[in-house]
Amino acid sequence: MQTGYILFFLIFPIFSEGCCGGNSQPKRTGETETQLSLGLQRNATHQHYRAVEGEMFMMPCNKSVNPHMDVVCSRTGEGADGTSFICGTGFPAEAKHSGKYVCSGSELFFHLQVVERSEISPGCVQPEENSIELYVDVGGKVSCPGLNCSNNTHVIWYKGNNAVSKQRRSSCQTGGTLHLCQVSKLDTGVYFCDRQVIEQRLIWTFRRAVKVTAIPAEASDSPNIIYPNGNITEKVELGQPHTLMCKVHFPFEREFSREVLWYMNYGSNTENMTLLPMEEPQQTNEIFTVYEVIRKAIIKQVTPEHLNNRYTCIASNIVGNSSGTIELKEKIKAKWPSLVGYPIASLLLVAGLGIILHVKWLEIQLIYRSHFQHGKHDGDEKEFDVFLSYVWSPPSAEGMGVSTLSSQRGPDTDEEACLSSMDPLNTEEGKSTQRTLEVVLPQVLEDRWGYRLCLLERDVVPGGAYTNDVVLAIQRSRMLICLLSADYLSNSNAVFVLESGVQALLQNSTLKLLLIWTSRASASLIQPDSPLPTLVQRALKVLPSLDWTSGKPARATSNFWRSLRKAMPDQKVKLVSLMQNQKHFILT
Repeated sequence: MQTGYILFFLIFPIFSEGCCGGNSQPKRTGETETQLSLGLQRNATHQHYRAVEGEMFMMPCNKSVNPHMDVVCSRTGEGADGTSFICGTGFPAEAKHSGKYVCSGSELFFHLQVVERSEISPGCVQPEENSIELYVDVGGKVSCPGLNCSNNTHVIWYKGNNAVSKQRRSSCQTGGTLHLCQVSKLDTGVYFCDRQVIEQRLIWTFRRAVKVTAIPAEASDSPNIIYPNGNITEKVELGQPHTLMCKVHFPFEREFSREVLWYMNYGSNTENMTLLPMEEPQQTNEIFTVYEVIRKAIIKQVTPEHLNNRYTCIASNIVGNSSGTIELKEKIKAKWPSLVGYPIASLLLVAGLGIILHVKWLEIQLIYRSHFQHGKHDGDEKEFDVFLSYVWSPPSAEGMGVSTLSSQRGPDTDEEACLSSMDPLNTEEGKSTQRTLEVVLPQVLEDRWGYRLCLLERDVVPGGAYTNDVVLAIQRSRMLICLLSADYLSNSNAVFVLESGVQALLQNSTLKLLLIWTSRASASLIQPDSPLPTLVQRALKVLPSLDWTSGKPARATSNFWRSLRKAMPDQKVKLVSLMQNQKHFILT
């Protein structure tokens, strides 16, 4: 039987090929010619429709001018009971629907007459004519019900409220039959065939409905088991219930022959199989051509015997069957230390990191602000490039003469050679290291590198509060350089400058702070009268620093000046004070 269906739908397109060359409307014949001979002319605004009781019917109304507003056809005149229908919505016709209707938003006025089935000849009303199934991807035809009871073969076909002949699809109409050249799943729906009947010089449109269902071709493959796919193993706990699930995809079948069953094989013996208690199958139409069936079998309590058996799911249809197997394996429970140890270890790790961040938060801020966040320096907003802080005793004239540099600039190599030759221990005067660097460093920064320095003894007006002067000088500078030595760390005023700089760094990320150690060894041996503030002690460990390498080879001294040059601000302030101009004039 199945082979006959397939051969029919393969041969059918050959006979309908001439018809399916394109959309075509049949010429008016029969009663249409009679209308012309009788001089009848159909009124476009006043129409008469006839429907069969129990069949689907749709109001033949025009769309509203406003596309967002539905056209509603309401019953009017004698016997009006408020019955109304929306244009484009089908409904089963009943005898009580007979009457006159007017549609909103249009001038359409029509009369509907619902004919009872008992008033029609039995041969003209056959239920099987109102429903038909067509295979997809092949040709199909739809016949107008009751056409054999009329001599008028002129029929206009509609799908919904749209004429089939105006749709973009390969179809044609011959002898009152609609030919679909290639059926698709989109062809599913309710079709209406309209033919005209003349009674008492009135033209009636007799509308009949046909429900078309597009179905796939018959199944040609056996079921496809999605799960269990092949042989798999599931882990179970002894003494607990367990559910076996089988998910199967079946190809489409006209006659329902799908079946999914669970079996248990004792000792993995395929010949000794027992049917398991199962739940009712769950079936869904996943896609157009595939049905998904899920069936479950429940083991109420897993015992060691269940671990020795194999469970088989068998799915079958008219083509064949498929199978998949599941074996059970005992699930090893996690040991208590493992369940508790990992969370506790994670908690301890997080707590430890939190404690470290809390204890070392100051150091972390200083490192971040000193190395990774200097901000954008604007030279117009600062008066000084560098605030230089140091402790010294006034040097003799000879010392000053030894340390004086020429302001003439040359290539970098010449500059480094000149700076490396300034080690005071290589001179005859032999001044102390720290005191000489106090004299040399301002000259290098101002005269050779062009930075504007702030020196408390030179650039701050005497008579003010020392603490306010220090804070103001730091705020007016882009960088703070402290020359650290044993004398510096023993001087309370100098330590206050360093502490104020650290506090400013924590509050303002645009400030740069650099420490230059003139002698770490002597500073580590000194025991100041009052201990250093905690903030200073912690800052000395993490702030950027350089070591003044006096008395060492010229290459080491050159490395110091190169590192210092890299640590200096990239930009320089634009304004130069009068005092700075006077000093430059005296040195020149």
